[in-house]
Amino acid sequence: MSQANPTPPSEPSSTPGAEAPPTAAGPAPGTPAAPVPEPAPAAEPASAAEPAPAAEPKKPAARRSTAGTRTTRTTTSKAAPKTAEKAGTTSANTKAAGTKAAGTKSPGTRSTTTRAAAKTGTGAARTTATKPATRKAPARRRKTAFSREHLVYGRIPVVDVSPVVEDGRFPAKAVPGQSVRVGATVFREGHDALGVTAVLFDPQGAEAERVPMRLVAPGTDRYEAWLTPGSEGAWTFAVEGWGDLFETWRHAAEIKVGADQDVELMMDEGIRLLEAAAAEEGREAAEAELFRGAARTLGTRELPAGHRLEAVLSPEVLAAVAEHPVRDLVTESRRYPLKVERTAAGRGSWYEFFPRSEGAVLDAETGTWTSGTFRTAAERLPAVADMGFDVVYLPPIHPIGRAHRKGPNNTLVAGAQDPGSPWAIGGPEGGHDAVHPDLGTFEDFDAFVARAQDLGLEVALDLALQASPDHPWVSEHPEWFTTRADGSIAYAENPPKKYQDIYPLNFDNDPEGLSLEVLRIVELWISHGVRIFRVDNPHTKPLWFWEWLIGAVEAKHPGIVFLAEAFTRPAMMQGLARVGFQQSYSYFTWRNTKQEIEEYFHEISRVTSAVYRPNFFVNTPDILTEYLQFGGPAAFKVRAALAATGSPLWGVYAGYELFEHVARPGAEEYIDNEKYQYRPRDFAGAEARGQSLAPYLRRLNEIRRRHASLGDLQNLTVQSTSDDALVAYSKTKTVRHGGSTVKDTVVVVVNVDPHAVREGTVWLDLESLDLDDADFNTDGSFWVDDLLTGDSWKWGTHNYVRLDPHHEPVHILHVRRNVK
Repeated sequence: MSQANPTPPSEPSSTPGAEAPPTAAGPAPGTPAAPVPEPAPAAEPASAAEPAPAAEPKKPAARRSTAGTRTTRTTTSKAAPKTAEKAGTTSANTKAAGTKAAGTKSPGTRSTTTRAAAKTGTGAARTTATKPATRKAPARRRKTAFSREHLVYGRIPVVDVSPVVEDGRFPAKAVPGQSVRVGATVFREGHDALGVTAVLFDPQGAEAERVPMRLVAPGTDRYEAWLTPGSEGAWTFAVEGWGDLFETWRHAAEIKVGADQDVELMMDEGIRLLEAAAAEEGREAAEAELFRGAARTLGTRELPAGHRLEAVLSPEVLAAVAEHPVRDLVTESRRYPLKVERTAAGRGSWYEFFPRSEGAVLDAETGTWTSGTFRTAAERLPAVADMGFDVVYLPPIHPIGRAHRKGPNNTLVAGAQDPGSPWAIGGPEGGHDAVHPDLGTFEDFDAFVARAQDLGLEVALDLALQASPDHPWVSEHPEWFTTRADGSIAYAENPPKKYQDIYPLNFDNDPEGLSLEVLRIVELWISHGVRIFRVDNPHTKPLWFWEWLIGAVEAKHPGIVFLAEAFTRPAMMQGLARVGFQQSYSYFTWRNTKQEIEEYFHEISRVTSAVYRPNFFVNTPDILTEYLQFGGPAAFKVRAALAATGSPLWGVYAGYELFEHVARPGAEEYIDNEKYQYRPRDFAGAEARGQSLAPYLRRLNEIRRRHASLGDLQNLTVQSTSDDALVAYSKTKTVRHGGSTVKDTVVVVVNVDPHAVREGTVWLDLESLDLDDADFNTDGSFWVDDLLTGDSWKWGTHNYVRLDPHHEPVHILHVRRNVK
C-alpha cells in the first residue's frame, strides 16, 4: 500500500549508444547477519604480514601464466594498503618461475601466487612479466629506499571497475544465466598495445569464464565485456590489464617494413617473440609448431620482407594469438563480489488479486456479503497460470481491525458489512501470525499454496509491518509504537492523506524485541510455503533493520525473495536494494512519454542495474494513472508491452485485463477501490465476449518465455526514431546450448500515443544487434518477424513504421538468424 508521493523527479540521463551483446552461460545467500539487530560499525581491514624476500631467480623455464596465457612470473609484493583498494589495483612485483611464494591474505589485497592459490579470496592487482634473455643471476642488492608496495596503481592501471557497489562492501546481483556487463578503465604509458580481459570465478574460487574486453569508444580507455554465471552462489570477478606483445610487434613491423626501416631487426624481434611463445608451458603442439613455422618464415631472408610479414600475419596465426594472447605485465584488479540468486529473484511475471473478492457473493435480498475464501480463490489460479504468470501475490490475509475502519472509497465511516482495508492488520482474532477467519484456516491456506505449486505458481505474501489500533501488539508492546504528546499513539500519515486505521512501528524503542518478533512472523509464513514477500512501505523503516532481517532469513532459509514496495527518493530505493531486497517497485508507472521512457530505460539498464531490479507493475490497487484513465484499450496494450519487454520483472493487478479505468474523483486510484470492499469480477465471461486483454497478456508472457534476450535487463539498447511518440529499443543475448551458441534479438517499437496513428523511421544501430554475415540477405537486409501479428518484413539500418493504436500499437520483432 503506497503512502508516498508518486511523482518525484528522476535524474535525467542520456540515451545509450551501441554496445556489443551479452553471452549467456547462473543466486547466492548473503553473509549471515548478526544475531542482534543493532548495526555494528565496519571493521578496518587487517594489515598483511611482510612476506619473506623472494629467492634469487634461476634460469626460468617458459610456462603458462595463471591467467591462461604464455608469460613467466617473477616475485610478489606485500599486501597493498587500504588506499589501494579504492583505486581497485595495487602494484606487485613478479615471482620467479618454479617457485611458489605463499600469498598474503587481507581484505582487499592479494599477492601473486600459483594458479590454485590465486583463485581464492579478494585480490589486489597483480603483475606478471615476461623474463629477459638468459643471463647470470645478479648479486644480491643492497637495501634502498625504493619500494612499490604502498602504491595505488599496478603496472597496468585498472580503475573504475563495474559493477561494483560501494567499493565491494555490497555485492552486485545476478541470476543464473544472466549476462552481466563488466566495465573498467584500463590504460598504460607509451604506445605499446594493451589487452584487457574480464575473468569470472565460481563460488569455490575456480576460474569459470574468461572474456576479452572491447574498447567502448576510441580515446576513452573504457572497456566492456559480458560475463555469465551459471548457478547460484557467491561468485567474484576481476579485470586484467596486460601488455599485448604480439600486437605491439605487429603494429611496429607493418609500419617499419612498409617504410623500409629496421626491417631485419623487426624480423629478428618477431622470431624471438614467436619462438618464446611456442616454448610456453601448456602451448598445444600444433599451435607451437605454427609459431615455430612462422618464425622460420621470418628468418628466410631470401624472401622479400613484405612476403615474410604477410605469411606471419596469416589468419591461422592471428586466430591463435587472439585465442591465447602473448602477454606480459599482467595486472589483475581486486576480485569483486557478485551474488547470484535464484531465478525468481530477477525474473518473473506477477499477478495480484484479493482472495476475499474471488467467490464473494452479495445477497440481493439482505444486502449482505459473503466473503470469498482460500478455497474459492484457488479456483482462480488455473486462469492466472494459463495467462503465463509465475507469481500470484496476495495482499495481507490477516484479521482486520475495527477501530477507525475505512468504508468504501476510503470514507471515514464503515458499515457493518464493510470488510475494511487488509493493511489495517490485527484484531481480536490475532495479528500478523493469524489468518482472517472469513478466508478460512491455516489448512485452507496450505491447500491454496499447494494448488498454486501444482500449477507452476509461487505465492507471494504481503509483509506490512504496521498495526491497526486493535492489534495485540498495541496493548502488549506499546513501546513498539510512537506516543504523541497527548499520550495517543501516532497513526500513519502522508499529508494530506491520513490513515487513522494504521499505526506505524517504531524500531528505536525496543529494536531487539521488535526485530525478533518480525523474524518470527516471517519464519512462520515460510513454514507454510511462502518464499516470496512483497514488503509494504519498507522505506518507512530503518535500513539497518532490513539488512539484519534479510541477512538472518537468508542464513536459515536461502532463496527467500523480498520485493520492496517503495515509491520514494532514489537514494532510499537504492539503499533498500543494497541491503538485500531482490526487487523493487519502480517509477516506470509514471514514465509515459517518449523522452521519459527512453531516459528511464537507460537509467535502469545502465546506471542502477548492479543491484536495483525494477518490477514493472502496470497498475496497483493504489495506482491508476491518467494515461490508463483516458487512454482507452490501446493504453493498456502499450503499458503491458513496455513492461513485459522492458524489464525481466513485471506485474499486473487484477482488473487490468478488463480495462478497468475509472478513478475516484480527484485521486489517482480506482473508484470502488478493492482495498475497502469486495470486487468479484466475471473474467471468463469478458474473455468469451472478446472484451478481455487476457489473450494479449498471455501472448506477452509466451514471448518472454521463448526469448532469452527478454530475461536480462542490462542488454537493453534504446534505438532512434523520427517521431516524438515512437519508442524503439532492442535486446540481444547469446545463449550457449551444449557446444553451440544461439543468438536471440528482439526489437520493440511502441506508439505511446494511444489516440492517434504515428508513423516514422526507426534507425537501428546494427552493431547492437550483433548480426553475422549469415543473418543478412543478399541485398543487405535481414528478416524480422512480428511476434504479435505474425507479419514479416525486411529491415535494415533505416526502417519505416506505421502504428495504429486502434489496431496494434506495438511491434515486437524477432530477428531471423542464419538465413543464408
